[in-house]
Amino acid sequence: MFGYVRYDFPNLHIKDFMLYKAMYCGLCKCIGRACGQRARIGLTYDMTFLSALLHNIAGVDVTIEQQNCFEHAIKKRPIAAPDAMTEELGALNTVLAYYKLTDDIEDGGKGRGRRLWFKKGFKRARKRYPALVGIVDAYMKEQAKAEREKTASPDIAADPTACMMRRLSEHFLGEKSTNATAELFYGLGKWVYLIDALDDYDKDIKGKGYNPFVLAYGRASRAELMEKDGKEIAFLFDTLFYSLRENLAQIAFFFNRDLTDNVILRGLPLETERVMKGEERKKMQEKL
Repeated sequence: MFGYVRYDFPNLHIKDFMLYKAMYCGLCKCIGRACGQRARIGLTYDMTFLSALLHNIAGVDVTIEQQNCFEHAIKKRPIAAPDAMTEELGALNTVLAYYKLTDDIEDGGKGRGRRLWFKKGFKRARKRYPALVGIVDAYMKEQAKAEREKTASPDIAADPTACMMRRLSEHFLGEKSTNATAELFYGLGKWVYLIDALDDYDKDIKGKGYNPFVLAYGRASRAELMEKDGKEIAFLFDTLFYSLRENLAQIAFFFNRDLTDNVILRGLPLETERVMKGEERKKMQEKL
């Protein structure tokens, strides 16, 4: 869940953009509280979206305060005040970053030096949130097993990550969890895995890394894959988006849902279109 979950800025209300920025900064501070200052370099907009979604479904209100931080030491800016959920999500951000770098290293890639920045934070997260880390660890092992076995089905390959997201939603939502929320998070986890695999198609061809799309279709490049099998790939994602829309419609939100609807209903399809076209990722809009 690193860099693919994005909002559609032209259709994002100013109030929601300001909330997103405030929650982004609040999550950054909570990463420091939960896992130490060095772990803050792993902050992602993806986890900010997850925070907004979980707070809304769980009915945990977000308090915005004028605060300073190390990047904005002179002029205060709106920042979401810390709460228990955001601190645990900060730990989750650190844990996922640590496992992602570990996976990169095991695949023969770089990351040993960068992983050191998260090692102490990972240990703090494991001590403070053993149940959370236990969930991630169990499903990461299942994901690694599927990849070692060279699973050729994109659907089956994405299942461990999808199941992890479903289990994490149940962990954070508790009694507010429903079948619709569980399936929504399952779909989000599946989308993240599949879009990452599709985006890495050419890299995995060159580096001979595991990729379910390479094994399923065997095309020489992503451009050739999309030319010859693009309709089938599009159908795979369209089916997933249908499931996300259906489950999203069944979920009761405590607060305004414009922000999360923008990401799920508009941002994810736009990012999918970008990857399918092979376009470079654009920088997230940060200022009005």
